[in-house]
Amino acid sequence: MATCEHYRPMEDDVSGSYNMIDVSEKVATERKALATGKIYIQSGIIRRIVNKDMPKGDVLALAEVAGIMAAKNTSQILPLCHPLLLESVKVRCLPAQDHIEVQAQVKCQGKTGVEMEALCAVNAALLCIYDLTKIVEPEMTLGEIQLLRKEGGKSGVWEPRSRRQAESCGVKPSLEGISSAVLTLSDRCFAGTATDSSGPVIVDWLTTRGAQFREHCVLSDDKEGMKKKILEWRDQGVALVILTGGTGLSPRDNTPEALLEIADREVPGFGELLRMSGAKYTPMSYLSRSITVLVGATLVVSLPGSAKAVTQGLQSLEGLLPHAIHISQGKNHGGSHVHDRLS
Repeated sequence: MATCEHYRPMEDDVSGSYNMIDVSEKVATERKALATGKIYIQSGIIRRIVNKDMPKGDVLALAEVAGIMAAKNTSQILPLCHPLLLESVKVRCLPAQDHIEVQAQVKCQGKTGVEMEALCAVNAALLCIYDLTKIVEPEMTLGEIQLLRKEGGKSGVWEPRSRRQAESCGVKPSLEGISSAVLTLSDRCFAGTATDSSGPVIVDWLTTRGAQFREHCVLSDDKEGMKKKILEWRDQGVALVILTGGTGLSPRDNTPEALLEIADREVPGFGELLRMSGAKYTPMSYLSRSITVLVGATLVVSLPGSAKAVTQGLQSLEGLLPHAIHISQGKNHGGSHVHDRLS
């Protein structure tokens, strides 16, 4: 068989001028992204758009379709983006006094994020509005196009550094006003021979989601001290307590036993979800004995003791926590916090 004399097999370490990132070793997880942008138009023209009184037809409906199409075709527009099988694309055009805001939310199960798909959707929708409107108003300005949030993969949840910035862009923090506390359980951290890396992760996660943070304590793996602190927080009206540590199999890992001694009710689904979602990263997740209980109206969630496991666990529970807290406080099912305006 004839072969080209210049042919040589492609080696794994051969790098060209441009490369698509190799994601073959990554684990497919749920990916989400939310992006937004605005187009500024004279108020009289916005009224015409809202009233569907434009020469080319329904501007907002066509813009939403354009955004969906762009998200689905992102890998054909951006040369090094991975093609993804998107499971959901939602685009909304929200008219205001002097501008129209476009919001786009994209979801999939994949090995890489969908932020570019969300941003492409926003850009395409804005450009469609521009194209359909320029016949009557050529002076328009596009701007403030940005990623508001992305979820999935080992990095977990990403949001803008300032929660105030996210709020100004229309994202309502998912735990707004919910009183919360964090408890790190570790003999070594309590003795000062090790650094608590997981507790601060939880504190940051709570505060960036608008929770009313009360206290972060570090205690030894002692059942009585743990129970006393949780009961103290319950009596103070703390709605959410998140524990880290003491959920393994070592002789001093007794967090589940302590919680069950003071629990009024157990919420078994949380522990099941944590182990199942953690198994996407490591089968060792099934050795965790994380549980969640209600102590009075206080929801107490126990997580493993590593920062990585905490990040992954919080990512898995985020969509459930606001509603669970809302119901545990005796409120109706219809009024719980909604993080995503596009849901």
